[in-house]
Amino acid sequence: MVIGPDGNNLGRMSSRAANELAASYSLDLFCVAPNANPPVCKILNYGKYRFEKQKSERAQRKNAKATQLKEIQLHISIGEHDLRTKAKQSVKFLEDGDKVNIRVVLKGREMAHQDLGEELLKRFVGVLAESTPISIERPPFWEGKVYSSIVSKKKK
Repeated sequence: MVIGPDGNNLGRMSSRAANELAASYSLDLFCVAPNANPPVCKILNYGKYRFEKQKSERAQRKNAKATQLKEIQLHISIGEHDLRTKAKQSVKFLEDGDKVNIRVVLKGREMAHQDLGEELLKRFVGVLAESTPISIERPPFWEGKVYSSIVSKKKK
């Protein structure tokens, strides 16, 4: 099956006849679907075709941004304004499409008050939820002296 340079279906023909037809147009014969029955070939300028394909691949790579994991670290003695500032920064990360790892770090004797760390994390997630819809990727859990959770922006 051969498709002409203007997109018209020229029907079935031998490969020799198709090559001669392409040469008469000063173009190339390119097999678009070699596994089809019969194979589909198109008469086109192969250099231009390859350039357009590379251009579209570059545009796709440019638009496909990998999500990153950003980290916000809190301490149980954090002030309300500082908490809101960190929440504001987290919202920026979420708006950019990144995930945010929220970590509450306890030091020394603060380990005796783990409930304060849990309360701070819940309060921080609440402040985030006021600003933007979020989903919790990984529920809060303890790992050593750190209470952490991962959140991302809720998909529409």
